[in-house]
Amino acid sequence: MFKTFINIFRVPELRNKVLFTLFMLLIYRIGFHIPIPGVDQDAFAKLAEKQNTDASASQRLANYVSLFSGGSLSQSTIFGLGVMPYISSSIIFQLLGTVIPSLEKLQKEGQSGQKKIQEWSRYVTVPLCMVQGAFWLVFMQNSHLVQAQFAGTFKFWMLGVCSLTAGSIFLMWLGEQIDEYGLGNGVSFLILAGIVARMPQAVVLLVQQTNLTAVPNPNKPINIGKIIFLIFSFVFIVAGSILITQAQRRIPIQQAKHTRGRRVYGGQRQFLPLRVNHGGVMPIIFAQSLMLFPGILLGKLADWTNNPFVGFLNSQFARGQFFYIVTEAAMIYFFAYFWTTVQFQPKEMANQLRDYGSFIPGLRPGKRTSDYLEKVMMRITYVGAAFLCAIAIIPTAVNLWLGIPFQITAFLGGTGLLIVVSVALDLVQRIEANLLMRNYGGFLGGEGSGKRIKGRQY
Repeated sequence: MFKTFINIFRVPELRNKVLFTLFMLLIYRIGFHIPIPGVDQDAFAKLAEKQNTDASASQRLANYVSLFSGGSLSQSTIFGLGVMPYISSSIIFQLLGTVIPSLEKLQKEGQSGQKKIQEWSRYVTVPLCMVQGAFWLVFMQNSHLVQAQFAGTFKFWMLGVCSLTAGSIFLMWLGEQIDEYGLGNGVSFLILAGIVARMPQAVVLLVQQTNLTAVPNPNKPINIGKIIFLIFSFVFIVAGSILITQAQRRIPIQQAKHTRGRRVYGGQRQFLPLRVNHGGVMPIIFAQSLMLFPGILLGKLADWTNNPFVGFLNSQFARGQFFYIVTEAAMIYFFAYFWTTVQFQPKEMANQLRDYGSFIPGLRPGKRTSDYLEKVMMRITYVGAAFLCAIAIIPTAVNLWLGIPFQITAFLGGTGLLIVVSVALDLVQRIEANLLMRNYGGFLGGEGSGKRIKGRQY
């Protein structure tokens, strides 16, 4: 493996891409030291101290925003929104493509159509930045995180919205530069960098709350047994995430034979790969984002009324409670099937197989092939959704059962872990493809070994 890393810098083109990507990520992290004008950073630092114990809906909302911005609750900078508005814009156009025929036709035009949709996504990102930035400023002002001389003034709102919008647009441009001149998907890289940047804080917190003596200490509840459990759990969950992310259901495809003159073409047997976790991380993102609203609404209703039933629902929709977990699991299943339905088009796939002279053995081309592909995808989606439910629930379960701060257990699952695993796999596959193209060995063996990491497209 060390030889493979050396080979990366032997190839000038690959070396330049890696260095350019690292330079863009460096600029990305520098931006987190530029605060929003008028925000009280000391108040943000105090709020960060309550992050591990507070499980309110507003706190979960702040954690959700910080996941995609790459920051933390100890500061609020011009990159506070991160690439979340651009991701929301891209998802909107992706969903609209299934209901608007003209947009669906544009998606099928190839690279030119995708460039046009990407251009529209940039335009929609600007108003989304302004709306989300205004909500973020409202949250900061209601939480008394704004300096007294700036609170509620037009100057604060103007500077805050413009700073957050400009920072998010700059990050969108930064991600596109990585796409064009760097290595990997730029937006995914920025999210990965933000998630990984929080790991040193979690390690420091783990060290501060670790007690290696035999005398129990309530201020340091983590003992050596819990540390060993965390290490083995992290390795096991990451390995399972890689396995499910790469898992495929391979459908045998037979190519029809064609006779041209005296030669016979085709007749080869291939495979059509269907991913077990076809929805990727999107079902968890949708489910966790919508699960924020019941807690916020019920919390407001509980403050306004003294109804015991509303108080019961408010307590049950707190993170880790039974109703919260069951509802979150149901929503993950729903969005897993919904996103698979949006992304996976069995009828179109069956028509493409028929047009290329291929068929599934034992099935007629057309409707029967389409029905079979849909049935197989629905079955494997059930397994993929169960995996997503386990990944989403594990951090909260470890936090409640073992008393380990959520800032540490968040790395045992959830959206962040799936994003890190998928982006890291994609990066390794891109680097390996560049090395093998130039007769260098991949990560699984030296030159001529024939071993490589199978990508999601195989």
